[in-house]
Amino acid sequence: MPMSKLSRSNAPIYVTMGDPSGVGPEVAVAAYNALSGKIGAHPLKLAGDADVFRAQGSIPDEALIATTRVKFHTPGRTDSANAPAILAAIEESVRAAQSGEVAAVVTAPIHKASLFKAGFAFPGHTEFLAHLTGAPRAVMMLVGADLRVVPLTIHIPYIAVPGRITKAAIVETGRIVLDALRTDFGRQHPRLAVAGLNPHAGEDGAIGREEETIIAPAVEALRTRGDTILGPLPPDTMFHEEARARYDAALCMYHDQALIPLKTLAFWDGVNVTLGLPIVRTSPDHGTALDIAGQKKADPRSMIAAIRLAAEIADARYG
Repeated sequence: MPMSKLSRSNAPIYVTMGDPSGVGPEVAVAAYNALSGKIGAHPLKLAGDADVFRAQGSIPDEALIATTRVKFHTPGRTDSANAPAILAAIEESVRAAQSGEVAAVVTAPIHKASLFKAGFAFPGHTEFLAHLTGAPRAVMMLVGADLRVVPLTIHIPYIAVPGRITKAAIVETGRIVLDALRTDFGRQHPRLAVAGLNPHAGEDGAIGREEETIIAPAVEALRTRGDTILGPLPPDTMFHEEARARYDAALCMYHDQALIPLKTLAFWDGVNVTLGLPIVRTSPDHGTALDIAGQKKADPRSMIAAIRLAAEIADARYG
């Protein structure tokens, strides 16, 4: 039987192993030790191959959730044979979160190319988590400093972006973001900024018509619930300090439009949050960093920020 809201208030937070050949285990252990094994009322647990975590530092046995063992563990060199162990850590963590045994899941980075070689059928973590939880749509939000951004389209070639921008996609994504701002971020009257696709937001059709024919109608549809929706806004003027003060999150049309300002402002402590799931999930906003894996050079700040934000969202949602 799922835990009550009261019991979730002090339930553990699971941190998954990620790819054992990357920096995920290193930053997970470093974050665990930096936080003394706890964030607020939530104990931290590391899910994956226990020996992989122990290789990065001293960890008490009670903090380890042992899942499938990895086949090969060579820092900096991924191996598709490790896919079952990588995925098992995620699957066990999601299962525990869905059952109410844990308050949130924080995922360390995976190496998608290696997983694809093993037959992994999802573009990335976000889509896999939606599949595991049965969520109809999962949305990626990046959080850092005083900015929250959501890319409408994610890991697709830029040439394919315009064809994926539809009124329905903007409205559906916008509503998920607005609901999350209320439920998870404590914004009772959320304000959403919607970026244009073209320079100067199309300049009244002179530089493209997507703003007039698709984005503006979607903005009007989002306003029907009484929320404050700004846009479509010129992308090059919506991220400076005064502009950011006008909204709680920005819905952008493509990956780099959202991530360039976020990583400029919060490169070392940005956090990826998945909206639209029945569980709380965050992750550090960086990859496996194979070039420095095993060298004790990885910076754990983004992982620490991801754990902190996971606890904050869990407390807001379940507390």
